[in-house]
Amino acid sequence: MSAYIHHSDCLLHDMGASHPEKPARIVAIEEQIRAAKLMDLLHRYDAPLATKEQLARVHDSEYIDKILNFQDSYTYLDSDTLLTAQTPQAALRAAGALIHATDLILTNQHKTAFCNVRPPGHHALSDRAMGFCFFNNVAVGAAHAIAAYGLKRVAILDFDVHHGNGTEEIFQSDSRIMLCSTFQHPFYPGSGANTVSEHIINVPLAAGAGGAEFREAVIEHWLPALHEFEPQLIFISAGFDAHQADNISQLNFLEKDYVWITEEILVIANKYAEGRIISTLEGGYELQSLANSVVAHIKVLLNDLVIGSVFC
Repeated sequence: MSAYIHHSDCLLHDMGASHPEKPARIVAIEEQIRAAKLMDLLHRYDAPLATKEQLARVHDSEYIDKILNFQDSYTYLDSDTLLTAQTPQAALRAAGALIHATDLILTNQHKTAFCNVRPPGHHALSDRAMGFCFFNNVAVGAAHAIAAYGLKRVAILDFDVHHGNGTEEIFQSDSRIMLCSTFQHPFYPGSGANTVSEHIINVPLAAGAGGAEFREAVIEHWLPALHEFEPQLIFISAGFDAHQADNISQLNFLEKDYVWITEEILVIANKYAEGRIISTLEGGYELQSLANSVVAHIKVLLNDLVIGSVFC
């Protein structure tokens, strides 16, 4: 069974009915998992609260205190990132999910995990929130794998439509982490296209690109780098906002593209990482395409436990 990590506290963070990053995202995902009859194939866990020590591996202490000690009604940390009184609890659960997933995977209780949590994380810098993100959840998990389990080579694969600038900033000087990313460019946050690094593999995609361009980017750039790196554990920043139905972007991915990339990641994981994959939700704002894409993604993570309808 794969691990499924969630917590109702992730619903507490609410930036308003008109904001695309809303609690309904994770509700829609869970409803679709149940409709697809996958919940019985997943071992469900409640996400714990991340500790300040765990956060401090990737975030500045003063910044952590700023978020955790917030007691007003709300304040804007940037033009689209609203910190509310309920945000710290939700953000601690989202980061804690990655800690718990890492523990479950690296103690051989599961091979794969999906974290259905929010707020997302890959834009969160070491000392600043931005782009709907407060703590960099995937970075917290990767740093935990290194600090608590002594891993030497951890990969983070990010197919969100936006460049994960926070993850890149946090690990830009840490060659134990390989970050592979595709993203629409030019697009928010406007970074990543000019990165030069042996362990950060960025492939910008032009507006209008679809599955063919995405697959070419992965085959030509990600896969050779990953085979050379030989990761011991793979994290996925799983953003589904590149879907053609998601009007936040101008890319044209389909469910079958998320199936394909998950299958490719599984091949790498089986070859080098004992099949160990931890995936966490990043973007994806059109609820039906988000839910369908996550279910397609989870079916591959379940691998041979699911017989039947996997998109091709």
